[in-house]
Amino acid sequence: MDKRVLIVEDDADISELVQYNLEREGYQVHSASEGEQGLHLAQTLKPGLIILDIMLPGMTGLEVLTELRKTSNLPVVMLTAKGDEMDRIVGLEVGADDY
Repeated sequence: MDKRVLIVEDDADISELVQYNLEREGYQVHSASEGEQGLHLAQTLKPGLIILDIMLPGMTGLEVLTELRKTSNLPVVMLTAKGDEMDRIVGLEVGADDY
């Protein structure tokens, strides 16, 4: 299993907390705070998992996921405060593996 994880999250506190816990479990963690940067890192690093926020500056998480799915099936888990049922449905329909 690939131990590289990419976190795309603009809230520094959340990103640091997730990164800290993943690194304690032996994962190599990369992070991005903007959508475009996250998409670029996902395409170049090809991590084993992407943890993606929806509400990002510039390119939203859904836009990142839409672009990513054109060329990749990398596993993506949405990590977001938007928890309405419709938000989950849209995220999963766009190509998220979990929400």
